[in-house]
Amino acid sequence: MAEATAWEPVPRSRTFELVLARIEEQILAGNLQVGDRLPPERELVELLGVSRAAIREALRVLEAQGVLRSKVGTGPSSGSVIAAMPSAGLTQLLRLHIALANFPLADVIEARATLERASARLAAERAGEEDLARMREHLEKMDAAGLTRESFNDHDTDFHVALAEAGGNRFMADMTIAVRNAVRHTLLSAFHRLPEWEPVASRLRSEHHAIYEAVAAGDADLAGHLAESHVRDFHQDIALRTRADRDPSGRDVPKL
Repeated sequence: MAEATAWEPVPRSRTFELVLARIEEQILAGNLQVGDRLPPERELVELLGVSRAAIREALRVLEAQGVLRSKVGTGPSSGSVIAAMPSAGLTQLLRLHIALANFPLADVIEARATLERASARLAAERAGEEDLARMREHLEKMDAAGLTRESFNDHDTDFHVALAEAGGNRFMADMTIAVRNAVRHTLLSAFHRLPEWEPVASRLRSEHHAIYEAVAAGDADLAGHLAESHVRDFHQDIALRTRADRDPSGRDVPKL
């Protein structure tokens, strides 16, 4: 059993960040778990020795991150409740982090290719009929005639999300989804810069169908290989060639 971590007053400098740190300590120590309620604001003020404004600011940050959800009322179920962070929260944080950190595109490609390969292998080993049906649904939408590049990109993303979820590894799926959604704007920008769209769309459809067929056949090695090649080839042959941000010498600046 984890040793209890006491609520302790925090220094008054950078107060709301330190309140966040105290709540995080309680979560890491196992004293707060999904579904548990935080002490009321008034009690937190006394426990931590800070102002109510600092408490409220910290709670707002945690709500924005998806760690807390608020229940209005006065009954036993009211107040701030610890929530499981949804993949959407992870996606938002990672998307902003990637954008602000200005990671080299090569690093992002390497991470995404590795995740997609692992996700496809797991999907080939574990996907059930419902998982395969979801992937087929997105393939059919991608195959529709006259799709805008935005719609194609959305269905493309949905296929990769379904592939990741079919693997059954929740953490890997959330990471795959977050990285894929984080590069959505980069992919869409590449689509819009292509002078000839249909040949590229046809190639991408073919690659997605091949990944699906390998998953449906339970061929983990082939599914992983096709998924990784799909990511690497797209970025090498299409995304990098169409990037508009170049240095003064005209060379591609491989940043995301």
